[in-house]
This record gives sequence, structure tokens and C-alpha cells, in this order.
Amino acid sequence: MSVDRVHELTKIDPWFLNQIETIIKTGQQIAARKMPDPLSPELLRLAKIQGFSDRAIARFTHRDEQSIREQRLEQGLTPQVAQVDTLAAEFPAETNYLYSSYHASQSDVSATWRKKILVLGSGPYRIGSSVEFDWCCVNAVKAAEAEGYETIMVNCNPETVSTDYDVSDRLYFEPITFEDVMEIVALERPDGVIVQLGGQTPLKLARQLEQAGVTLLGTSYDSIDRTEDRKRFAEMVDKLGLNQPTNGIATSPEEARSIGERIGYPVMVRPSYVLGGRAMERVKNEGELEEYFNNAVMASPEHPVLIDKFLEGAVEVDVDVLADGARAIVAGMMEHVELAGVHSGDSACSLPPHNLSRAIQQEIDAQAVALALELGVVGLMNAQFAVKDGEVFLLEVNPRASRTVPFVSKAIGTPLAKEAVRLMIGQPLDPDRVSRTTLAPFAVKETVFPFAKFPGADLTLGPEMKSTGEVMGRGRTFAEAYLKSQIAASNGLRAGGSVFIGVRDEDKASITPIARALTGLGYQVLATPGTRARLMEGGLSGIVETSLKPGAPNSLYRSMADNSLALVINTTRSGKRRIDPTHLRRMVLTYNIPYCTTVEAAGTMVRAMEEMGPGRDFEYYPLLGFGEESPAPPDSTPTERPP
Repeated sequence: MSVDRVHELTKIDPWFLNQIETIIKTGQQIAARKMPDPLSPELLRLAKIQGFSDRAIARFTHRDEQSIREQRLEQGLTPQVAQVDTLAAEFPAETNYLYSSYHASQSDVSATWRKKILVLGSGPYRIGSSVEFDWCCVNAVKAAEAEGYETIMVNCNPETVSTDYDVSDRLYFEPITFEDVMEIVALERPDGVIVQLGGQTPLKLARQLEQAGVTLLGTSYDSIDRTEDRKRFAEMVDKLGLNQPTNGIATSPEEARSIGERIGYPVMVRPSYVLGGRAMERVKNEGELEEYFNNAVMASPEHPVLIDKFLEGAVEVDVDVLADGARAIVAGMMEHVELAGVHSGDSACSLPPHNLSRAIQQEIDAQAVALALELGVVGLMNAQFAVKDGEVFLLEVNPRASRTVPFVSKAIGTPLAKEAVRLMIGQPLDPDRVSRTTLAPFAVKETVFPFAKFPGADLTLGPEMKSTGEVMGRGRTFAEAYLKSQIAASNGLRAGGSVFIGVRDEDKASITPIARALTGLGYQVLATPGTRARLMEGGLSGIVETSLKPGAPNSLYRSMADNSLALVINTTRSGKRRIDPTHLRRMVLTYNIPYCTTVEAAGTMVRAMEEMGPGRDFEYYPLLGFGEESPAPPDSTPTERPP
């Protein structure tokens, strides 16, 4: 299309469209170059000025990124460092906002000779990588400064705390890519680079950075590779004598079917290259596996699909570990409320575990420490386990900070990210500096979801992460902490009224004791015909049959509209029904009704209600600064009941 036609359709100013057209023409010019003619210095310079990355140029020319980088360096073609002009050129700008530019003739800053540490941030916020990693990076900068280092922060999200001008000595607004990081390293010459506190994005650069001669602080790339290479990981698991769910790697639908037949259904499938469990799904048979490959991913040798035996009815456990290469300590062990199958970032969890036996906790502790020592972890490590029928299975190991680190740090009163930096710069692990007990007896994390913001979004949970925030409830018992977390997440169960229950066939046996407990708490139970029949078979009476059709005489939507519905318990397989504005789970959001989409969450909610009783008198546990001692709670400090 012509610029005029695009302007007519989009109303974008032609000035911008002309710039885009210029970039497109340069890309076409690079691609049209006759092979094997080298890229001319003039064309390479033009491409860099217009914003083409080395990787993009390599793609256009069918070469690898390193060869483009080498040609560019041979030409002396490197960017200059510019300061963001916050004063509109009225006065000389002296800001800490720096960026690379091929337009500038000289840099606005020069490197210092102080010892320095460069911290790589998490990049743009998205599901699976969010503010938790930014918290870790900010604390890393503070810890490095306390140890006398000049600090350099690299991140590309202006809405984060790490990109505040006064957090670090040098702040670069740059993408978290090998090319951009290496240009900063070449200028600043840091003593070391931290890649393990910004999530998976900077961790993926570990191999390239180490091969380029960059000093990685903390865990080595070889150790990182041992956790990400499935073959090496399996060898390590066997060496340590640990259990792991049976698994395989598929590069085609045919391979996937063969693996599914070998390990047995159900299985958990996920691409090997994603963050936050995107495109991860539990499949129960070959037909669903074929559907997954047709709709979710395109497998290839470069992008294989990981297939694991799904442990039905297992309890998941998250563990955060601090280590210095020679010693390791478990700083936090969190038991998930939802059973295996819900992404760890979406599940509520309890610190310390509220159901696991002491023997199981000790076994998980020992396995986590053994993994950290075998890998030579220096800094933080996260491990995920599953417990099924008293047996512990290792699910995943990440030799980096996890999204649970801020929660654990605030629950135990020890800033784990700061301690990790101390270990990375060579200080030994001091167990006395790490509290392993929570400031309140129990701390419960509950997640916060953005479902109401997105028409058509389904609020069911699964292997793919959906949450965008979290809250903490603290209490003298798990029940108190859990109920506080539900209230904080705006999902607290209302006092009095009715409760609707509509669940899958496989959940109907588990829902009967929950319904019985709800009636004992004084709630009237409404249910779909199938669920009602099962509850009546279980010996319950007084269950009111209700319809999900808006116009029916016994429609559930009437209870929603008159504000008499206190809770909705609805479980179903995500993605199997179209979600429209009149769908039950969308109406729950419209009327702001508390809900549970897993039987485990519903059971935990009801048991907590029973334990706390109708009064629900909560005690206050102030969230203190790190290093402060929590005062003993008063005998009774009742709060106002939530509406």
C-alpha cells in the first residue's frame, strides 16, 4: 500500500508512516543483496542508524549474529551513549537516564575506574515475569552499593522502580539482548554481571555472555545449562538418586504420540522456550494431544515440546534456597493450596507448609540442599517438588531468583536478594543472617487476577499463568492467614446467604463434604441438577436445584442480581466453553461475587471458615522492616468484620 492509502485507513500521521516506509525499504535493500556479496559498510551503517539489530540483519542476510557483530566491530561501528534530555535543551541535562545511539558523534558519559557491578533487569512486564524480579534487582543494587561497588542497571521498562533515576549510579534504558548488553559492558567494563535476579530473560543470555568473556557473578553458565538441558538434568537427578516424573521431548506430533503411549496419560505438555507456562496444558488422551499440536504449538528440533507424566492428586511445593557453592540453606518452603496442574504463579501457598508431615518437609529440604550443592549454586535457587502418596518428585530447578523471593523475604524478615548478592561477590553463607521462621506463625500468598479487565477471559486456572499480582495474609493459624489473604484479594466469603455449586464429574465426590460444611455454617446450597443429585446421594438434604439459563424461573442469575449469593464454586476444563458476557463465570466478575474454580481452594476456604468460627476475630501482625523483631501479638485484637 502507499503511504496515503495507509494514512487513509489508519489516520496515522504520514510523517510516521514515511519513517516506517524508509525502514522497510532498507530491510528490502539488505535482503536483495546478491549472495555471497558482503554487506557494504555504508548499508550496514545505515541499517544500524535506522535501528536494525545485529540479529535482524543476520536474519535478512542468512548469516549468524556473531558474524554481523564482528563485521560491525571491524568497521569501528559502535553506538555512543546519550543522556535523555529532560530539560528540552534549555539547559545542559545531567540525568542518569542513558541510552545507546548510532546518531550521536560522541558519548555524553565516560566510564569510571571504580569497581562496579552490572545488574540485568527483567525487561518489559508480562505474565510470568513482573515486579517480583524488579524487587530483586533493586535490592541487588542496594546490596552492591553497601559493599562499595558502583552500580549499573540495565532495563527497558520506564514504569519500574529499578529505572528510577536515583536507584543506581548508572541507568541504561536498553533491551535485554546480547548486543545491547555487550555494548554497555565494553564501555563500562564492570567487574561482574548479575543475570540471575531478573527472571528468565537475562538468564537466557548467560551462555553468550560467558563465551564473550564476561564475568558472570554467582552461578556459572554450566550449572544453568545442567538445569535447562533435559538430558543433563536427568543425569543429575539419577546421580543424586531423586525421583522425577517420567518424561520425554518431542519435535513432532508423531514423536509426541509415541511418548504419550510410553509414559501414559494424563500428561503435561509445554513448549521448551516460553515463560509463565504459556501454551502449557494438561492432556488426558491422544485426541487432546493432537488438538494441542494443531492449535497451540509448531514443534521443531529448535523448539521441542516437553512432555511429562502428570501426577494426579499431587501437592506442589516451592522451595527457595541460598547457597555459596559450598553450603546451602532452604530459606522458604511453600505448600501450594491448589493441587498439581495449576501454575505455581497462580496457586495460593502457605509458608510454612500447613499439611505436609515433618518427615516430608525434611526430605524436601535435604533434596533441595543436595541439588544446590551439586550444581554449585552461588546466590539463589528455586526448586519445585510434588508430593504424591508420601513420595517426593522433583519437577523443576531454576538456578535464579524466583517470583516467590519477595514474598518469602517479607514473610521471614530477611531480604534474600541482598543476601544473594553478598554470596555472589564472594562472601560465605552465614546461616545466622537468614531467618527460617516467619514473623507471624503463618504467611499465605494469594494471587490477584485481571479477569475483569478482559471481556471473554475465563477465570479458571490451569498450567498457563494468568495472575498479575499477589497479596499476603498473616496469622497465628493457617486458617486466619488464609482468610486474611482472601479478603485482601477481594475474594472473602460473605457472611450468610447462599452458595452455588456446579462441578465436573471427577470433582463431585470431593465436593460433598464441602457442601455439608457449608450447610453447617448456615449457607443455603444451590446446585446444578447433576451436582444436586450427587449431593443428595451423599446424604445431604435441602439442596436447591438451580438453572444456568438467564430466563429460567429458578435461574441462578436472580440470586446474583439480588446480592444473596455469597460464593460460587464452579470447576470445569478451561477453554471448552465459549465465555460470553452472560456466562456464569463472567457474571461472577460483573457482580463481584467470591468464587473458587478448584475443589482444593473451596475446601481450604470452608475449613478455614469452620476453624475461625463466625466471629472471625483477627490479630494484627505489622509488616516490619528487615531486621526488626516482630512484637508478640496481643491476646485479642478484633477487627471489623469484612462486609
